[in-house]
Amino acid sequence: MPNSPVQDYIEAIHAELAGDNSGALADYIPELTHADPEWFGIAIATADGAVYETGHSRQPFTIQSISKPFVYGLALEDHGRGDVFRKIGVEPTGDAFNSISLESRSGRPFNPMINAGAIATTGLVLGRSHETRFQRILDLFQRYCGSALSVDQAVYESESRTGHRNRAIGHMLRNFNVLQENPRPILENYFRQCSILVNCRDLAMIGATLANGGVQPVTGEAVLRGEYVESVLSVMASCGMYDFAGEWIYRVGLPAKSGVGGGIVAVLPGHLGIGVFSPLLDDRGNSVRGIQACQRLSLDLNLHFLNSPRSRRPAIRHRLTGADMRTRVQRPARQREALSALGNTIRIYELQGSLSFPTVETVLREVLGEGFPVHFVILDLGRVCSIDTSAARLLFDLLIQLCSAGFRMVFSGARPHAAFRRYCLSHLGPERQDLWLHFCDARDALEWCEDQILGEAASCEECSPGDLELLAGFQDSEKAAVLALMRACTFDAAETVFREGDPADALFFLTSGRAEARILLPSGEQQTVARFRPGVAFGEMAVIEDAPRSATLVAVDACSCLRLPIEDFRGLAETHPAIRMRLLENLLAVLSRDRRSANREAAALHR
Repeated sequence: MPNSPVQDYIEAIHAELAGDNSGALADYIPELTHADPEWFGIAIATADGAVYETGHSRQPFTIQSISKPFVYGLALEDHGRGDVFRKIGVEPTGDAFNSISLESRSGRPFNPMINAGAIATTGLVLGRSHETRFQRILDLFQRYCGSALSVDQAVYESESRTGHRNRAIGHMLRNFNVLQENPRPILENYFRQCSILVNCRDLAMIGATLANGGVQPVTGEAVLRGEYVESVLSVMASCGMYDFAGEWIYRVGLPAKSGVGGGIVAVLPGHLGIGVFSPLLDDRGNSVRGIQACQRLSLDLNLHFLNSPRSRRPAIRHRLTGADMRTRVQRPARQREALSALGNTIRIYELQGSLSFPTVETVLREVLGEGFPVHFVILDLGRVCSIDTSAARLLFDLLIQLCSAGFRMVFSGARPHAAFRRYCLSHLGPERQDLWLHFCDARDALEWCEDQILGEAASCEECSPGDLELLAGFQDSEKAAVLALMRACTFDAAETVFREGDPADALFFLTSGRAEARILLPSGEQQTVARFRPGVAFGEMAVIEDAPRSATLVAVDACSCLRLPIEDFRGLAETHPAIRMRLLENLLAVLSRDRRSANREAAALHR
């Protein structure tokens, strides 16, 4: 299978932004100036653990201020919202990350994202010793990432040597009794906390854990109690980007946190986490390329969290193979045998709900992750409510990817989604319009796929009278006895063979051409309920019950048939009772096969 369009997309974004060398390395922590300005990585992790990454996504860097909201979550679990709120507020300040923003009377930090609030948060982590408290912090991030982490000792020592402003903040917090013990070991833990080494993929997985309600998507471990996830996301949304928070939430619209190491973590609740890394910073201390990447991702993929509510209901309602679903076509035995061996090469996905980037991403992953030899993919959009621009982009990219790799992708039920159709056709251009294949429903799409497997000749091949399916197992003399009762007849294209409500006076055997049965709907429209290929019978209900025709039978193109009058069939009871019994047995076998096929489809729909 080809690459995922999601992977191709983030690689294109990375290539587009990698040339921007604006910004500067953080120099107030001397060790951070050793970073390579060319480093740039992007990673997206979904709430169920899929990861897309590109660039320097595995390059380690120190987490810095990105640690703040997650340690805040640990403090909430240790003390509860009330006690933490009495020590640390949640109001945005619009000030820089290292501003000394304390309430004038209480000395309480305005929020946990500025350094004053983060130091106070670190001081709230419980443990018998300061080493135990730091180990809890390190273990916390290892659980978020699902992997072992370590501290960059050189960066820690550099921060400790130069962290005079943070020490001043620590003593002010002690002065106001926000910190109730010696601030020095708390500050050292804070410096170590900021010096934990992560990479871009780690950040995406941390974000995905919050997106997944605090449960690590891969390990399944509950890292943060669900009741506190909303509190962490709230302070990230309002305060996570410091004096850029307002513009960030306006342009990007994702709870996020940045760090002067060059990382940014962003979260689309319920769906995914984003990690970006580039050490060149703007004058606010945020990664230049990181900001640009997040803006592009949010704009192109419609990720703003204030967009229309997104359902977490899976986009795939049912997944079937060509062997599971029935078409409306009645085929002769040799065609059915050929298709039974190749049915697994056709995959049908019935989609539902509102399609957006998070929901379509799971569809792409499943389609591209098929382990069987798949030649045809049918996407049934009949139960889809809407398709936004990001979903249209990804579905179109999937179409191109599959066709370029030699597969065929077919849509059904897309008629209400005119904007999606226009998007695909406009991007295909005049020379590739044939790649857009759309049918009214999945059964028609499956019929087309089956015809491609059988070859065009199979759809119009003729059948000799002796090969009729209802004569299977007959001796030559028995076939001759039945054929002697039949009368050859022909019908022009679009000619009616019989009408709904007519007396059922004959059984027909199709020897060439195509025919279809139609019923009249209450709306006055006709709906096709069955199609027939040479070798099969139609009008067979006349043999079983004495009732009027239940459908209208129309020749699709010029047809040749053999007509067996019902009176002659009944006369076999006197002249050839064994032949009549054999015909009835073969007819019941056909009906039984159709019922078994319906049962298999019903079972597949409930898997």
